[in-house]
Amino acid sequence: MDNDRKNSSDLSEIDARLRAARSAAGMDQPEVARNRPENISGLGLATRIGIEMVTTTLVGTALGWAADDWLGTRPWLMIVMMILGAAAGVMNVYRVVKGLDDSVGLGQAVERKRRREQGSGDAKE
Repeated sequence: MDNDRKNSSDLSEIDARLRAARSAAGMDQPEVARNRPENISGLGLATRIGIEMVTTTLVGTALGWAADDWLGTRPWLMIVMMILGAAAGVMNVYRVVKGLDDSVGLGQAVERKRRREQGSGDAKE
């Protein structure tokens, strides 16, 4: 029984010291938690959007050029496929921005963030 009380007091002392250190560092404020590097991904998102737009347009154009070369309909299929590639890029960007793209983890990250915010909202009530 004595050991249990001692362990309990040790844990409460450690907890108090952690809280004091977090307060001194300003880590207990919600604004600071939102601005941590793991939550800041604007540059990564912008890079992904740019790459999505460029690659889908280039792939569509290349496929159209190859089809034009094979069928001898130059430049019509290239133009059509370039437009379709650009449309595919816009659709991919829309999915990324809305967080609907679960295949590479962005959608999962958005879901984790939403759950974390809901959890902190429940704790405040």
